This record gives sequence, C-alpha cells and structure tokens, in this order.
Amino acid sequence: MRLAFVVAFLLSAGEAAGVPARSPEYEAVQARLQRGWNSWDTNTVAGQVLLPYGLAIRLGVKKESAENTNAFLGTALIGRRAAGDEMVYPGPHSYDGSYTEFRLTWRGIALRLETAHVGTDLVMLVTPLSRPAPSPTALGAAASRVKTTFRSEEEATSQAPVAVLSAGMVWNRPGSVAHEGRNIVARLPGDIITIHPAGPLIADAQVPLTGPYFAFRLDRPAGISTGQARSVAEITAIVDRARAGFAARATAAGTAGEVRAAIETVLGWDSIYDPVGGRVLSPVSRIWNQNWGGYVVFDWDTFFAATMASLGSRDLAYANALEVLNEATPAGFVPNFARSGGWKSWDRSEPPVGAVTILGLYRRFHDRWLLVDSYDRLMRWNRWWPANRSVGDYLVWGSDAGQGPINPDDLSVGTLQGAKYESGLDNSPMYDGAGFDGRLMQLADVGLLSLYIADCDALANIAVELGRPQDAPELRARAARFRRGLATLWDPASHIYRNKDLRTGRLSEHLSPTNFYPLLARAPSPLAADQMIREHLLNPAEFWGDRVVPAIARSDPAFKDQDYWRGRIWGPMNYLLWQGLGAYDTALARSARRQLGERSLALFMEEWRAKGHVHENYSAVLPDSDTVTTSDRFYHWGALLGFIAPGVAETPAR
Repeated sequence: MRLAFVVAFLLSAGEAAGVPARSPEYEAVQARLQRGWNSWDTNTVAGQVLLPYGLAIRLGVKKESAENTNAFLGTALIGRRAAGDEMVYPGPHSYDGSYTEFRLTWRGIALRLETAHVGTDLVMLVTPLSRPAPSPTALGAAASRVKTTFRSEEEATSQAPVAVLSAGMVWNRPGSVAHEGRNIVARLPGDIITIHPAGPLIADAQVPLTGPYFAFRLDRPAGISTGQARSVAEITAIVDRARAGFAARATAAGTAGEVRAAIETVLGWDSIYDPVGGRVLSPVSRIWNQNWGGYVVFDWDTFFAATMASLGSRDLAYANALEVLNEATPAGFVPNFARSGGWKSWDRSEPPVGAVTILGLYRRFHDRWLLVDSYDRLMRWNRWWPANRSVGDYLVWGSDAGQGPINPDDLSVGTLQGAKYESGLDNSPMYDGAGFDGRLMQLADVGLLSLYIADCDALANIAVELGRPQDAPELRARAARFRRGLATLWDPASHIYRNKDLRTGRLSEHLSPTNFYPLLARAPSPLAADQMIREHLLNPAEFWGDRVVPAIARSDPAFKDQDYWRGRIWGPMNYLLWQGLGAYDTALARSARRQLGERSLALFMEEWRAKGHVHENYSAVLPDSDTVTTSDRFYHWGALLGFIAPGVAETPAR
C-alpha cells in the first residue's frame, strides 16, 4: 500500500506543478528518495518528516521564567544572525537521515537533538547540555554527553526549560493526528503511526501550538519513538550505534573521510522536499529558502551540489542535476534562479556547467539513461548561448527584458546588473563600468567563452556516447568558432587571457580566477598554461598565499573591499580552477593543482572544525570568515573547497 501511495503521489504532484514528465528511471530515483524519515521540511532543522505522507514531528523549546521573559522557540535554522536568535551547531547528517545531530543554544538554554532509524521507525533524543558546545564538527556528536546540573532538585523542577515534541501534518497533506492515551497516533492514507514518549511527561497547557504534543522538563534526556514504545535508555543505545556508524565511516579514510562526512552533512541538512513539485533536491541553504518563499534553485550552484553528492548518494546527485534542468525556460535556457511560486529569471541564465556535470556523473556511475534524460535539454541550452549572447566570435553576458512574466520585485531585468547576475559574479570588479546596450554587456568574457567551449566538448562526447554523431560536428564547430575568439584575448605581454571592452577594443586590467578558465577549454598550449600558472596563479602579489584563491587579484584596488565577489574566496572558483589545472600534465600544473587542493582544504576545515560552518564565501585576509553578513553560514557550495582536496574527489562510487 505504501509503495502504491508513493508512486501515485509522485505522479500527481509532478502533474499539478507542471514539471516535465519524468522517465521511469528518474521516477524510481525520486521514489527512493521520498521514503522514510528525514529533515525534509525546509522551515526547521529541529524536526523530522515521514515521506510520502507528510507526518512531521518537531522539537520546540519553552523558556520558563518567574517574571516576564518566557519565550517559545518553534523552529530552528542554521545560520540565523539576528539578536536573540537561536544558534544551531550542525553535527552529522547522513544522506538518508539514518543519523542526524545538532546542538542548539538559545536564551541560556543548551541542548542536543539526535535522531536515528530502526528499520522504518524513528527515534529522537533530546539531551540537555550544561553549556554551549562551540566546536561541532562532522564528528562532534561523538563528544561525551554533558548532563545539565542544578543547584538543587527543587531548582531543577522550577527552572528547567521545557522540551516540546509535537506532531502534525505538513503541506496540507491528508491525515489526522491526535492523542490516544499516553501516545500520539497518526492515521494516514494506508498506514497508522503511533508515537510513544520516552521520559516523564509534564502537563503544560501553555504551549503555543494547535496540535498534539509531549512536554518534558529539560533536566534529563527525553525523546520519542515511533512504531513501538522504547525507554530513554533504549533510544540512547540506538542513537549511540547510529553515531558510531557515521563516525566509523568518517574516520576510515583520515582527513579525506572527514571531508566527505562534512560534504554529506551540509548536503544532508540542505536537502529538502518541495511539496509543490513533488521532488527532493538540495537548494543552496534553508536561510535562502526562507527568503525566497520555500525554496530557490540556482543554476551552477545546484549542478555543483550534484557533483558533490556523487561521493555518497547517486540518487541525490541525479535529482539535483535533473531538477535544475527541469527549470529550463521555454526559450531553452536554464535560468539564473527558479523559486517557489513559479517565478524564474526569464531574462537571464547562468554559467553553462550542465554538460560537464552530467558527463562527470555518467563517467562515475555509467547510467546511460541519465544522458538520454538530459541530452535534449542540454543541447537546447547550448544552442541558446550563440543565438542570444554572441557578438562575432565572442560570448557576452546579458539580460533580456520582455521574455516572461513581469517580476515587479526584480528591477535588474534588462539592465547591466541583470547581465552581471547572469555571470553569477554579481558585483565583480571585472564588470565595473562595463557597457550595456539594453540586452548585452559589451565585454568579451574569458570565463564565459571557456565554460561554453567546455560545455560543447562535453556535449559532443555525450552525443557520440548516445549514437547521435550528427550532433557532434555541430558542437565541435561551435567550440572551434569560440576558440578563435578566445585566442584573440591572449595578452602576449602579460601571458594571460583578458576580457575585452567591445566598445574600445582594450583589454581589461582586472584579473580574476575566471581568467584561468581557458585551462578548462584546453585553449593554451602547455607552455602558455605554465606561463599563466607561474606568473599569475602562483604570484603572491596576485592570487597565491595561504588563503587562496581570491575572486579578484590581490593587486586590484577592489580586493580590499572583501565584499562578496570583490576579493572573497569562493568554492566554485577554486573548483573550476582545479578542474582546469587537471587538464594539463605538466609538472607545474600538477604541483599547483595539489597545492590548490591542500590550501583550499585548510581554509575549509578552519571554519568547519571551529564552528560547523560551510560558508558561501570565505575571507581572503582574515582567519574568521564569519565577519560579514553576505556569507551564508551553511551554503553547500562552500564544501567544494574540501571536495578538491587530495584523495576526496577520487572516492569510489557507492
């Protein structure tokens, strides 16, 4: 009955949302993902939802006071910054939700929430802590539990906060949830789930919830279990085994294992269920989802999430790659963003990294159906670029007004800023003062040309693999055309490719990691590649140092801004540079690639081990990347800095 419900719901949700029809193979991928308990609800990490039904169990915390400082925390998110907000220190989160852990501090209260599976059952364990735990890492849950201590048993009774574990249906799903005796019983289409409390209950009617809940004094561990009743000791033993299993996998391969655990953790916490589209996917972060009405999918961000997920979850990797392709506009391009409510950036795309991503997944897992599912959409997107963004043998960024529904909240459409957003490098100094003709930025862009050539090459390989040889010559001809354009951007005086102002014909003085992207297209000769690496990448006055690689050269006047793409360090830039270096077999390229991976790893682990953060971007000058508000604290592509570390990306498929 449950499997039939899953399949029926997948079909109805997809049809209702108007998403492209799924192949049987991809339908099976989503069906496997959409089963069981996990942190599917984007609105809180302090809860578990049972798919496909939508039965949710959430943790809330009630602060008790003898005067006027009572408060209730009903949801929790990683990375909130406002005064008085909770602080969530993320611990492990397995891809399948079989073990999750985080620590939370709020208004003087500190606790740990752990969840684990026993077959199809869920257990949740809430443990009070005597003080905040400031060093949560992927293995942080292995630290010993600390029981809260009070000055007397009477004070424990009167002062201890209240942990509230509530149950209800989310996303307006059918079902009823009510107390039946000591338990809470959920009656669902085709199933009945009983939720059992573990620990002494208190009768607290002053909780701002509208559904059934259990209330526990937070002076000792307490929890719940589904299916069958279990004591706190039994739940603790289950959680201990799940934690040990996660830790064993993480420590089995030294630092590489720790990095893979970090990647699994950030993708685990960032993956959600979209109830409108009937799909599991990994938006960039839950904070961003909140601000965008439920979820937001960005083009290259989500393709990179697919690449990282391939280390441990084939299904999640495929879901991310295919769902971002599913957001393609009628014009054929994958948009800069697609968000809940059906809004998209109808005017602009984002860097074309889709074909390279799909080909990489195919080479890892060898599932031919993935190529079949994605090829036509990748081909339309590839054809869109020269038809809409070419000037001679160059490609430029742009923004086309009038291409879709008018978005009254997006004032960048049809402006230079819209074209900057298409680059994905929203405020890069490379585009300061660039010309704009109402559609196109008047700047031949080295990075775009290089990424597009790599896209053509990858698609040509896919065409051959699929037995579509008629497409390969078309793709190679386009690659050759733009290689000719890229070749004219080589500056023989400085030994690097430079952007060109199409109004004046002058080469740009600004240098960023995108000026090394021709390595991805295998455009420079080995000699020229070594010149670029030696004179620019490894030059401490420009890009090299302990903290690498800044989004603009250190010698650029904008570097000191350390504001977003004006000098900060970004995982996707380091990743693409690392990929480009891997295309060359010179001793210098091999050495630079290894050092880039090692230094990126050091940068990533610095914040991960100290705070459990995976930053949207990192400081190029300070050891603390948390000093600005324009760097989300749990944005999955920051983990690309760890992905490129030696021994990590080479993980065998599983």
